[in-house]
Amino acid sequence: MEELHSLDPRRQELLEARFMGAVSGNTVGSTGSTSGGAKGLANECSNNSYGSLGSSSDKESETPEKKPSESSRGRKRKADTHSESSQGKTSTRGPKISDYFDFHGGNGSSPVRALPQVLRSPQNSHHGAHSAPGSIIRQNSSSPTSLCFGDPLMNYKACASKCVQTELTGLKLAALESNKSLDLEKKEGRIDDLLRANCDLRRQIDEQQKLLEKYKERLNKCITMSKKLLIEKSTQEKQSCREKSMQDRLRLGHFTTVRHGASYTEQWTDGYAFQNLVKQQEGINQQREEIERQRKLLAKRKPPNPSSPSLSLATTSEPKQRKTKVVNGNDPDPFLKPSLPQMLTLAEYHEQEEIFKLRLGHLKKEEAEIQAELERLERVRNLHIRELKRINNEDSSSFKDHPTLNERYLLLHLLGRGGFSEVYKAFDLFEQRYAAVKIHQLNKNWREEKKENYHKHACREYRIHKQLDHPRIVKLYDYFSLDTDT
Repeated sequence: MEELHSLDPRRQELLEARFMGAVSGNTVGSTGSTSGGAKGLANECSNNSYGSLGSSSDKESETPEKKPSESSRGRKRKADTHSESSQGKTSTRGPKISDYFDFHGGNGSSPVRALPQVLRSPQNSHHGAHSAPGSIIRQNSSSPTSLCFGDPLMNYKACASKCVQTELTGLKLAALESNKSLDLEKKEGRIDDLLRANCDLRRQIDEQQKLLEKYKERLNKCITMSKKLLIEKSTQEKQSCREKSMQDRLRLGHFTTVRHGASYTEQWTDGYAFQNLVKQQEGINQQREEIERQRKLLAKRKPPNPSSPSLSLATTSEPKQRKTKVVNGNDPDPFLKPSLPQMLTLAEYHEQEEIFKLRLGHLKKEEAEIQAELERLERVRNLHIRELKRINNEDSSSFKDHPTLNERYLLLHLLGRGGFSEVYKAFDLFEQRYAAVKIHQLNKNWREEKKENYHKHACREYRIHKQLDHPRIVKLYDYFSLDTDT
Protein backbone atom coordinates (compact mmCIF):
# COMPACT_ATOMS: atom_id res chain seq x y z
CA MET A 1 0.00 0.00 0.00
CA GLU A 2 2.85 2.40 0.70
CA GLU A 3 4.23 1.76 -2.81
CA LEU A 4 0.83 2.62 -4.37
CA HIS A 5 0.56 5.88 -2.45
CA SER A 6 4.09 6.83 -3.47
CA LEU A 7 3.28 6.60 -7.22
CA ASP A 8 2.77 9.74 -9.24
CA PRO A 9 -0.62 10.40 -10.89
CA ARG A 10 0.61 9.36 -14.35
CA ARG A 11 1.62 5.93 -13.16
CA GLN A 12 -1.70 5.52 -11.35
CA GLU A 13 -3.58 6.31 -14.60
CA LEU A 14 -1.47 3.78 -16.48
CA LEU A 15 -2.20 1.22 -13.76
CA GLU A 16 -5.97 1.89 -14.03
CA ALA A 17 -5.83 1.51 -17.80
CA ARG A 18 -3.97 -1.77 -17.37
CA PHE A 19 -6.64 -3.08 -14.96
CA MET A 20 -9.49 -1.97 -17.24
CA GLY A 21 -7.99 -3.89 -20.13
CA ALA A 22 -7.73 -7.03 -18.02
CA VAL A 23 -11.33 -6.76 -16.82
CA SER A 24 -12.66 -6.07 -20.34
CA GLY A 25 -10.81 -9.13 -21.63
CA ASN A 26 -12.45 -11.25 -19.02
CA THR A 27 -15.84 -9.78 -19.90
CA VAL A 28 -15.52 -10.62 -23.58
CA GLY A 29 -14.51 -14.16 -22.74
CA SER A 30 -17.55 -14.66 -20.49
CA THR A 31 -20.35 -13.25 -22.73
CA GLY A 32 -20.46 -16.28 -25.03
CA SER A 33 -22.61 -18.50 -22.84
CA THR A 34 -23.17 -19.27 -19.24
CA SER A 35 -21.26 -22.47 -19.42
CA GLY A 36 -18.50 -20.86 -21.36
CA GLY A 37 -18.26 -18.09 -18.78
CA ALA A 38 -17.97 -20.61 -16.05
CA LYS A 39 -15.23 -22.40 -17.90
CA GLY A 40 -13.45 -19.09 -18.57
CA LEU A 41 -13.64 -18.28 -14.89
CA ALA A 42 -12.16 -21.62 -14.01
CA ASN A 43 -9.44 -21.21 -16.60
CA GLU A 44 -8.68 -17.75 -15.34
CA CYS A 45 -8.41 -18.96 -11.79
CA SER A 46 -6.11 -21.72 -12.93
CA ASN A 47 -4.06 -19.29 -15.00
CA ASN A 48 -3.82 -16.92 -12.09
CA SER A 49 -2.79 -19.71 -9.74
CA TYR A 50 -0.07 -21.06 -11.95
CA GLY A 51 0.94 -17.92 -13.77
CA SER A 52 2.04 -16.20 -10.61
CA LEU A 53 4.66 -18.91 -10.05
CA GLY A 54 5.85 -19.31 -13.62
CA SER A 55 6.78 -16.91 -16.43
CA SER A 56 4.89 -13.76 -17.40
CA SER A 57 1.31 -14.12 -18.75
CA ASP A 58 0.11 -13.34 -22.20
CA LYS A 59 -2.12 -10.61 -20.78
CA GLU A 60 0.85 -8.39 -19.99
CA SER A 61 0.96 -7.18 -23.61
CA GLU A 62 -2.70 -6.21 -23.70
CA THR A 63 -3.71 -2.55 -23.72
CA PRO A 64 -7.06 -0.83 -23.10
CA GLU A 65 -7.40 -0.22 -26.86
CA LYS A 66 -6.77 -3.85 -27.78
CA LYS A 67 -9.54 -6.44 -27.63
CA PRO A 68 -8.50 -9.78 -26.18
CA SER A 69 -8.78 -12.71 -28.49
CA GLU A 70 -10.57 -15.93 -27.72
CA SER A 71 -7.27 -17.70 -27.50
CA SER A 72 -6.27 -15.41 -24.63
CA ARG A 73 -8.91 -17.06 -22.41
CA GLY A 74 -6.95 -20.24 -22.34
CA ARG A 75 -3.87 -21.01 -20.37
CA LYS A 76 -0.71 -20.09 -22.28
CA ARG A 77 2.95 -20.08 -21.59
CA LYS A 78 5.09 -17.50 -23.33
CA ALA A 79 8.78 -17.48 -23.80
CA ASP A 80 11.02 -14.94 -22.21
CA THR A 81 11.40 -13.15 -25.54
CA HIS A 82 8.20 -11.84 -27.10
CA SER A 83 7.39 -11.91 -30.79
CA GLU A 84 8.47 -9.13 -33.10
CA SER A 85 4.92 -7.92 -33.66
CA SER A 86 4.27 -7.54 -29.97
CA GLN A 87 7.65 -5.91 -29.53
CA GLY A 88 6.84 -3.43 -32.27
CA LYS A 89 3.54 -2.47 -30.68
CA THR A 90 4.92 -2.10 -27.21
CA SER A 91 8.06 -0.33 -28.32
CA THR A 92 6.07 2.50 -29.86
CA ARG A 93 4.37 3.06 -26.47
CA GLY A 94 7.44 3.00 -24.36
CA PRO A 95 8.28 0.69 -21.48
CA LYS A 96 5.69 -1.66 -20.03
CA ILE A 97 3.90 -0.65 -16.86
CA SER A 98 5.12 -3.79 -15.18
CA ASP A 99 8.66 -2.47 -15.43
CA TYR A 100 7.81 0.18 -12.89
CA PHE A 101 7.04 -2.42 -10.20
CA ASP A 102 9.36 -4.86 -8.58
CA PHE A 103 7.39 -8.15 -8.30
CA HIS A 104 8.71 -10.88 -6.11
CA GLY A 105 7.23 -13.58 -8.26
CA GLY A 106 10.07 -13.39 -10.84
CA ASN A 107 9.91 -13.12 -14.64
CA GLY A 108 7.53 -10.13 -14.46
CA SER A 109 4.21 -11.82 -13.73
CA SER A 110 1.08 -9.83 -14.53
CA PRO A 111 -0.39 -7.70 -11.73
CA VAL A 112 -3.85 -8.69 -12.88
CA ARG A 113 -3.26 -12.19 -11.55
CA ALA A 114 -2.56 -10.77 -8.15
CA LEU A 115 -5.91 -8.99 -8.00
CA PRO A 116 -8.60 -10.19 -5.62
CA GLN A 117 -11.07 -12.64 -7.03
CA VAL A 118 -13.94 -10.20 -6.57
CA LEU A 119 -12.45 -7.91 -9.27
CA ARG A 120 -12.17 -10.82 -11.69
CA SER A 121 -15.58 -12.38 -11.08
CA PRO A 122 -17.89 -13.17 -14.02
CA GLN A 123 -20.50 -10.68 -12.79
CA ASN A 124 -18.04 -7.82 -12.96
CA SER A 125 -16.93 -8.99 -16.40
CA HIS A 126 -20.48 -8.94 -17.73
CA HIS A 127 -21.06 -5.57 -16.20
CA GLY A 128 -17.92 -4.20 -17.83
CA ALA A 129 -19.05 -5.30 -21.29
CA HIS A 130 -22.00 -2.90 -21.24
CA SER A 131 -20.63 0.05 -19.25
CA ALA A 132 -17.81 2.49 -19.42
CA PRO A 133 -14.37 1.61 -18.12
CA GLY A 134 -14.60 4.26 -15.44
CA SER A 135 -17.72 2.75 -14.00
CA ILE A 136 -16.02 -0.64 -13.89
CA ILE A 137 -13.19 0.75 -11.85
CA ARG A 138 -15.61 2.50 -9.52
CA GLN A 139 -17.54 -0.66 -8.94
CA ASN A 140 -14.50 -2.78 -8.36
CA SER A 141 -12.64 -0.38 -6.15
CA SER A 142 -13.17 3.09 -4.87
CA SER A 143 -9.57 4.07 -5.55
CA PRO A 144 -6.62 2.57 -7.36
CA THR A 145 -4.57 2.95 -4.26
CA SER A 146 -6.77 0.43 -2.49
CA LEU A 147 -5.13 -2.41 -4.44
CA CYS A 148 -2.33 -4.29 -2.79
CA PHE A 149 0.23 -6.64 -4.26
CA GLY A 150 1.46 -9.19 -1.79
CA ASP A 151 3.82 -12.08 -1.81
CA PRO A 152 3.37 -14.50 -4.75
CA LEU A 153 2.92 -17.41 -2.35
CA MET A 154 0.03 -15.60 -0.67
CA ASN A 155 -1.47 -14.73 -4.06
CA TYR A 156 -1.19 -18.37 -5.04
CA LYS A 157 -3.04 -19.44 -1.92
CA ALA A 158 -5.77 -16.87 -2.50
CA CYS A 159 -6.24 -17.92 -6.14
CA ALA A 160 -6.14 -21.61 -5.30
CA SER A 161 -9.06 -21.24 -2.90
CA LYS A 162 -12.67 -21.67 -3.97
CA CYS A 163 -14.13 -18.69 -5.79
CA VAL A 164 -17.04 -17.49 -3.62
CA GLN A 165 -18.88 -14.24 -4.11
CA THR A 166 -19.94 -12.49 -0.89
CA GLU A 167 -21.54 -9.22 0.05
CA LEU A 168 -19.65 -8.88 3.35
CA THR A 169 -17.40 -5.89 3.68
CA GLY A 170 -14.06 -5.77 5.38
CA LEU A 171 -15.53 -4.08 8.42
CA LYS A 172 -18.16 -6.77 8.78
CA LEU A 173 -15.54 -9.46 8.38
CA ALA A 174 -13.36 -7.74 10.95
CA ALA A 175 -16.36 -7.45 13.28
CA LEU A 176 -17.19 -11.12 12.77
CA GLU A 177 -13.60 -12.09 13.40
CA SER A 178 -13.51 -9.96 16.53
CA ASN A 179 -16.81 -11.47 17.70
CA LYS A 180 -15.49 -14.94 16.93
CA SER A 181 -12.33 -14.24 18.85
CA LEU A 182 -14.34 -12.82 21.76
CA ASP A 183 -16.65 -15.82 21.76
CA LEU A 184 -13.67 -18.12 21.60
CA GLU A 185 -12.04 -16.32 24.50
CA LYS A 186 -15.29 -16.49 26.45
CA LYS A 187 -15.61 -20.19 25.70
CA GLU A 188 -12.02 -20.80 26.70
CA GLY A 189 -12.56 -18.80 29.85
CA ARG A 190 -15.74 -20.71 30.55
CA ILE A 191 -13.92 -23.98 29.92
CA ASP A 192 -11.15 -22.91 32.30
CA ASP A 193 -13.73 -21.94 34.93
CA LEU A 194 -15.53 -25.24 34.51
CA LEU A 195 -12.26 -27.14 34.72
CA ARG A 196 -11.35 -25.30 37.91
CA ALA A 197 -14.84 -25.92 39.28
CA ASN A 198 -14.53 -29.57 38.28
CA CYS A 199 -11.19 -29.82 40.04
CA ASP A 200 -12.69 -28.18 43.13
CA LEU A 201 -15.65 -30.54 43.04
CA ARG A 202 -13.36 -33.53 42.61
CA ARG A 203 -11.32 -32.34 45.54
CA GLN A 204 -14.48 -31.91 47.59
CA ILE A 205 -15.65 -35.35 46.50
CA ASP A 206 -12.34 -36.83 47.63
CA GLU A 207 -12.61 -35.02 50.95
CA GLN A 208 -16.20 -36.11 51.41
CA GLN A 209 -15.25 -39.66 50.44
CA LYS A 210 -12.54 -39.64 53.07
CA LEU A 211 -15.00 -38.25 55.62
CA LEU A 212 -17.52 -40.88 54.58
CA GLU A 213 -15.00 -43.65 55.04
CA LYS A 214 -14.06 -42.18 58.39
CA TYR A 215 -17.68 -41.97 59.50
CA LYS A 216 -18.36 -45.47 58.23
CA GLU A 217 -15.45 -46.77 60.25
CA ARG A 218 -16.71 -44.86 63.28
CA LEU A 219 -20.23 -46.19 62.74
CA ASN A 220 -18.92 -49.74 62.50
CA LYS A 221 -17.06 -49.23 65.75
CA CYS A 222 -20.20 -47.87 67.39
CA ILE A 223 -22.26 -50.78 66.11
CA THR A 224 -19.64 -53.24 67.34
CA MET A 225 -19.61 -51.61 70.77
CA SER A 226 -23.42 -51.54 70.86
CA LYS A 227 -23.53 -55.23 70.02
CA LYS A 228 -21.00 -55.97 72.73
CA LEU A 229 -22.93 -53.99 75.35
CA LEU A 230 -26.25 -55.49 74.31
CA ILE A 231 -24.84 -59.01 74.49
CA GLU A 232 -23.40 -58.32 77.94
CA LYS A 233 -26.72 -56.90 79.12
CA SER A 234 -28.62 -59.84 77.68
CA THR A 235 -26.23 -62.29 79.32
CA GLN A 236 -26.72 -60.59 82.68
CA GLU A 237 -30.49 -60.66 82.24
CA LYS A 238 -30.38 -64.34 81.38
CA GLN A 239 -28.29 -65.05 84.45
CA SER A 240 -30.60 -63.04 86.72
CA CYS A 241 -33.64 -64.81 85.25
CA ARG A 242 -32.09 -68.18 85.95
CA GLU A 243 -31.18 -67.16 89.51
CA LYS A 244 -34.71 -65.91 90.10
CA SER A 245 -36.08 -69.10 88.60
CA MET A 246 -33.99 -71.21 90.96
CA GLN A 247 -35.26 -69.19 93.92
CA ASP A 248 -38.83 -69.55 92.73
CA ARG A 249 -38.34 -73.28 92.38
CA LEU A 250 -38.10 -73.51 96.17
CA ARG A 251 -40.81 -70.95 96.86
CA LEU A 252 -43.36 -71.80 94.18
CA GLY A 253 -42.45 -75.32 93.19
CA HIS A 254 -40.85 -77.25 90.39
CA PHE A 255 -41.36 -80.17 88.06
CA THR A 256 -40.21 -83.59 89.11
CA THR A 257 -39.94 -86.64 86.91
CA VAL A 258 -42.12 -89.50 88.13
CA ARG A 259 -42.16 -92.99 86.70
CA HIS A 260 -45.49 -94.53 85.87
CA GLY A 261 -44.92 -98.04 84.67
CA ALA A 262 -42.63 -97.95 81.67
CA SER A 263 -43.03 -94.22 81.02
CA TYR A 264 -41.84 -91.11 82.78
CA THR A 265 -44.01 -88.09 83.35
CA GLU A 266 -43.37 -84.68 84.85
CA GLN A 267 -45.28 -83.94 88.00
CA TRP A 268 -45.58 -80.57 89.68
CA THR A 269 -44.43 -80.22 93.29
CA ASP A 270 -45.52 -77.15 95.25
CA GLY A 271 -43.00 -74.99 97.10
CA TYR A 272 -42.94 -73.81 100.67
CA ALA A 273 -45.20 -70.81 99.95
CA PHE A 274 -48.08 -73.06 98.96
CA GLN A 275 -47.33 -75.42 101.83
CA ASN A 276 -47.52 -72.56 104.35
CA LEU A 277 -50.82 -71.39 102.92
CA VAL A 278 -52.20 -74.90 103.15
CA LYS A 279 -51.14 -75.12 106.80
CA GLN A 280 -52.76 -71.77 107.55
CA GLN A 281 -55.93 -72.95 105.88
CA GLU A 282 -55.94 -76.10 107.98
CA GLY A 283 -55.42 -74.06 111.18
CA ILE A 284 -58.33 -71.79 110.26
CA ASN A 285 -60.54 -74.80 109.68
CA GLN A 286 -59.64 -76.24 113.09
CA GLN A 287 -60.37 -72.94 114.80
CA ARG A 288 -63.73 -72.74 113.06
CA GLU A 289 -64.64 -76.25 114.24
CA GLU A 290 -63.66 -75.38 117.80
CA ILE A 291 -65.77 -72.24 117.73
CA GLU A 292 -68.74 -74.18 116.43
CA ARG A 293 -68.40 -76.73 119.25
CA GLN A 294 -68.21 -74.00 121.88
CA ARG A 295 -71.25 -72.30 120.40
CA LYS A 296 -73.19 -75.55 120.80
CA LEU A 297 -72.16 -75.79 124.45
CA LEU A 298 -73.13 -72.19 124.94
CA ALA A 299 -76.55 -72.93 123.57
CA LYS A 300 -77.02 -75.55 126.33
CA ARG A 301 -76.15 -72.98 128.98
CA LYS A 302 -78.54 -70.51 127.59
CA PRO A 303 -80.65 -69.03 130.46
CA PRO A 304 -84.41 -69.69 130.43
CA ASN A 305 -86.81 -67.09 129.36
CA PRO A 306 -88.11 -65.22 132.45
CA SER A 307 -91.57 -64.83 130.89
CA SER A 308 -92.41 -68.58 131.55
CA PRO A 309 -92.57 -69.23 135.43
CA SER A 310 -93.73 -72.87 135.21
CA LEU A 311 -90.59 -73.78 133.31
CA SER A 312 -88.47 -72.12 135.95
CA LEU A 313 -90.19 -73.96 138.82
CA ALA A 314 -89.73 -77.30 137.13
CA THR A 315 -86.10 -76.71 136.65
CA THR A 316 -85.57 -75.72 140.31
CA SER A 317 -87.53 -78.65 141.83
CA GLU A 318 -85.73 -81.27 139.76
CA PRO A 319 -82.34 -80.88 141.48
CA LYS A 320 -83.99 -81.05 144.91
CA GLN A 321 -85.66 -84.37 144.13
CA ARG A 322 -82.43 -85.86 142.95
CA LYS A 323 -80.68 -84.74 146.10
CA THR A 324 -83.26 -86.43 148.34
CA LYS A 325 -83.02 -89.65 146.35
CA VAL A 326 -79.31 -89.78 146.79
CA VAL A 327 -79.52 -89.14 150.50
CA ASN A 328 -82.15 -91.84 151.09
CA GLY A 329 -80.31 -94.39 148.95
CA ASN A 330 -83.29 -95.21 146.85
CA ASP A 331 -81.56 -94.26 143.54
CA PRO A 332 -81.13 -97.38 141.38
CA ASP A 333 -78.11 -95.90 139.54
CA PRO A 334 -75.17 -95.94 141.93
CA PHE A 335 -72.87 -93.99 139.54
CA LEU A 336 -72.55 -90.28 139.84
CA LYS A 337 -73.81 -88.32 136.91
CA PRO A 338 -72.07 -85.16 135.78
CA SER A 339 -73.78 -82.14 136.92
CA LEU A 340 -75.59 -80.06 134.41
CA PRO A 341 -73.71 -77.03 133.09
CA GLN A 342 -74.15 -74.09 135.22
CA MET A 343 -76.72 -71.83 133.90
CA LEU A 344 -75.43 -68.45 132.62
CA THR A 345 -77.09 -65.25 133.03
CA LEU A 346 -78.55 -63.60 130.03
CA ALA A 347 -75.78 -61.02 129.86
CA GLU A 348 -73.03 -63.64 130.02
CA TYR A 349 -74.71 -65.66 127.32
CA HIS A 350 -74.93 -62.75 124.95
CA GLU A 351 -71.33 -61.82 125.69
CA GLN A 352 -70.05 -65.32 124.86
CA GLU A 353 -72.18 -65.46 121.76
CA GLU A 354 -70.79 -62.13 120.54
CA ILE A 355 -67.22 -63.35 121.12
CA PHE A 356 -67.82 -66.44 119.03
CA LYS A 357 -69.29 -64.35 116.22
CA LEU A 358 -66.29 -62.02 116.20
CA ARG A 359 -63.88 -64.94 116.14
CA LEU A 360 -65.74 -66.49 113.22
CA GLY A 361 -65.66 -63.18 111.37
CA HIS A 362 -61.93 -62.84 111.93
CA LEU A 363 -61.39 -66.39 110.71
CA LYS A 364 -63.39 -65.64 107.57
CA LYS A 365 -61.25 -62.59 106.95
CA GLU A 366 -58.06 -64.57 107.38
CA GLU A 367 -59.44 -67.27 105.13
CA ALA A 368 -60.23 -64.68 102.44
CA GLU A 369 -56.70 -63.28 102.68
CA ILE A 370 -55.24 -66.76 102.42
CA GLN A 371 -57.44 -67.44 99.39
CA ALA A 372 -56.32 -64.22 97.70
CA GLU A 373 -52.69 -65.03 98.41
CA LEU A 374 -53.22 -68.50 97.05
CA GLU A 375 -54.68 -67.11 93.82
CA ARG A 376 -51.80 -64.67 93.51
CA LEU A 377 -49.30 -67.45 94.06
CA GLU A 378 -51.08 -69.54 91.45
CA ARG A 379 -50.67 -66.74 88.91
CA VAL A 380 -47.03 -66.36 89.85
CA ARG A 381 -46.63 -70.11 89.63
CA ASN A 382 -48.06 -70.07 86.11
CA LEU A 383 -45.54 -67.40 85.13
CA HIS A 384 -42.84 -69.38 86.84
CA ILE A 385 -43.83 -72.50 84.91
CA ARG A 386 -43.82 -70.51 81.68
CA GLU A 387 -40.39 -69.09 82.51
CA LEU A 388 -39.06 -72.56 83.22
CA LYS A 389 -40.33 -73.76 79.86
CA ARG A 390 -38.90 -70.68 78.15
CA ILE A 391 -35.49 -71.25 79.70
CA ASN A 392 -35.60 -74.88 78.69
CA ASN A 393 -36.56 -73.95 75.10
CA GLU A 394 -33.92 -71.24 74.97
CA ASP A 395 -31.21 -73.63 76.09
CA SER A 396 -32.24 -76.09 73.40
CA SER A 397 -32.58 -73.49 70.63
CA SER A 398 -30.05 -73.05 67.83
CA PHE A 399 -30.20 -69.22 68.10
CA LYS A 400 -29.13 -68.97 71.74
CA ASP A 401 -25.64 -67.54 71.06
CA HIS A 402 -26.79 -64.03 70.02
CA PRO A 403 -26.52 -64.31 66.22
CA THR A 404 -27.08 -61.34 63.88
CA LEU A 405 -29.77 -62.15 61.32
CA ASN A 406 -29.71 -60.49 57.90
CA GLU A 407 -26.68 -58.46 59.11
CA ARG A 408 -29.14 -56.21 60.93
CA TYR A 409 -31.08 -57.86 63.77
CA LEU A 410 -29.15 -58.91 66.89
CA LEU A 411 -31.04 -61.61 68.80
CA LEU A 412 -31.03 -61.01 72.55
CA HIS A 413 -33.21 -63.62 74.26
CA LEU A 414 -36.17 -65.88 73.57
CA LEU A 415 -39.62 -64.47 74.27
CA GLY A 416 -41.62 -67.59 73.58
CA ARG A 417 -42.03 -70.65 71.47
CA GLY A 418 -45.13 -72.18 70.02
CA GLY A 419 -45.62 -74.78 67.34
CA PHE A 420 -42.79 -74.49 64.83
CA SER A 421 -41.96 -70.83 65.41
CA GLU A 422 -39.82 -68.96 67.91
CA VAL A 423 -40.10 -65.30 68.88
CA TYR A 424 -36.92 -63.50 69.94
CA LYS A 425 -36.37 -60.05 71.30
CA ALA A 426 -33.88 -58.40 68.95
CA PHE A 427 -32.22 -55.05 68.36
CA ASP A 428 -32.28 -53.34 64.97
CA LEU A 429 -28.72 -52.12 64.34
CA PHE A 430 -29.75 -49.91 61.40
CA GLU A 431 -32.72 -48.11 62.96
CA GLN A 432 -31.37 -48.38 66.54
CA ARG A 433 -34.59 -49.76 68.02
CA TYR A 434 -35.84 -52.92 69.68
CA ALA A 435 -37.85 -55.38 67.63
CA ALA A 436 -39.41 -58.82 67.86
CA VAL A 437 -38.21 -61.45 65.38
CA LYS A 438 -40.42 -64.44 64.67
CA ILE A 439 -38.53 -67.39 63.20
CA HIS A 440 -40.41 -70.15 61.40
CA GLN A 441 -38.55 -73.44 61.33
CA LEU A 442 -39.75 -76.38 59.30
CA ASN A 443 -39.16 -79.95 60.24
CA LYS A 444 -36.61 -81.48 57.91
CA ASN A 445 -38.43 -84.80 57.97
CA TRP A 446 -41.58 -83.31 56.47
CA ARG A 447 -42.67 -83.99 52.93
CA GLU A 448 -42.30 -81.26 50.34
CA GLU A 449 -46.06 -80.83 50.09
CA LYS A 450 -46.36 -80.18 53.81
CA LYS A 451 -43.45 -77.74 53.72
CA GLU A 452 -45.02 -75.88 50.82
CA ASN A 453 -48.35 -75.68 52.62
CA TYR A 454 -46.73 -74.34 55.79
CA HIS A 455 -44.75 -71.82 53.75
CA LYS A 456 -47.96 -70.64 52.06
CA HIS A 457 -49.68 -70.10 55.42
CA ALA A 458 -46.66 -68.26 56.83
CA CYS A 459 -46.57 -65.92 53.80
CA ARG A 460 -50.28 -65.28 54.15
CA GLU A 461 -49.77 -64.47 57.83
CA TYR A 462 -47.07 -61.86 57.23
CA ARG A 463 -49.05 -60.26 54.36
CA ILE A 464 -52.04 -59.78 56.66
CA HIS A 465 -49.80 -58.61 59.48
CA LYS A 466 -48.08 -56.07 57.24
CA GLN A 467 -51.40 -54.38 56.46
CA LEU A 468 -52.31 -53.98 60.14
CA ASP A 469 -51.79 -50.60 61.78
CA HIS A 470 -52.92 -50.56 65.40
CA PRO A 471 -51.31 -49.05 68.51
CA ARG A 472 -51.86 -52.30 70.45
CA ILE A 473 -50.41 -54.57 67.76
CA VAL A 474 -46.76 -54.70 66.84
CA LYS A 475 -46.05 -53.50 63.31
CA LEU A 476 -44.31 -55.68 60.76
CA TYR A 477 -41.20 -53.94 59.39
CA ASP A 478 -39.33 -56.60 57.45
CA TYR A 479 -39.29 -60.25 56.42
CA PHE A 480 -36.43 -62.34 55.05
CA SER A 481 -35.23 -65.92 54.61
CA LEU A 482 -32.31 -67.58 56.35
CA ASP A 483 -32.23 -70.90 54.52
CA THR A 484 -34.57 -73.26 52.72
CA ASP A 485 -36.22 -74.41 55.95
CA THR A 486 -36.14 -71.16 57.99
